[in-house]
Amino acid sequence: MKDMKAKVDDAMYRQCQSRGYTAPVDVLMDIGVLDRKKYEDWRMGRIPYLEAVCSGNLNKLSEMMKEIRRFAVQNGWKPSVKNYKHKSKQLRFSKTGNPQIEEAYSTHYLAEEKSES
Repeated sequence: MKDMKAKVDDAMYRQCQSRGYTAPVDVLMDIGVLDRKKYEDWRMGRIPYLEAVCSGNLNKLSEMMKEIRRFAVQNGWKPSVKNYKHKSKQLRFSKTGNPQIEEAYSTHYLAEEKSES
């Protein structure tokens, strides 16, 4: 668990340093849970939902998603929900299509300074 958290945090930090934002799908590819070719197949609508092609079980994926959100909140990064579509069809991330899970996967985090309160 500790190793997974470190990998997630490192991937997020590097992505925000290099391009100013991070996205769960990019983190999953960066840490080796999601193969880039399978991701592209999903983006082209050839895979019914993204979790089907991620390595590891759903509990592990859920923990990674929680860590992504935790690290983003801790660093004061701004969430921005993106729309993932292929040919006007909404792409699914999860088998269930649960709106909260779908939103978690589609939320990108924009690096910004923590606001002064």
